[in-house]
Amino acid sequence: MPWLFLAGAIVSEVVATLALKASDGFSRLVPSVVVVVGYVVAFAMLSQALTRGMAVGVAYGVWAAVGVALVAIAGAVLFGESMTAIQVGGIALVIAGVLAIELGAAH
Repeated sequence: MPWLFLAGAIVSEVVATLALKASDGFSRLVPSVVVVVGYVVAFAMLSQALTRGMAVGVAYGVWAAVGVALVAIAGAVLFGESMTAIQVGGIALVIAGVLAIELGAAH
């Protein structure tokens, strides 16, 4: 069950971060509201994952790595931002590092 809350936290944070770009410096109302609500929901759901027994290092590591990867991919798709091979490799390394943390925590 904590993994469902963590997944919700990740999705909320990614939506909020993408809305932050769309808010144009908080000059557009709807994306600005999505930013605030998205981050509040993200932290509330992360809190629930931790309350239900997920280790903070694992939760934050997975949240950060998956969030970075999804925001980078969505930024490229939605906003036409470039992704170099080095950036893709960096994202893969971040994900590999989080997997190492998770596998290490399982033992």
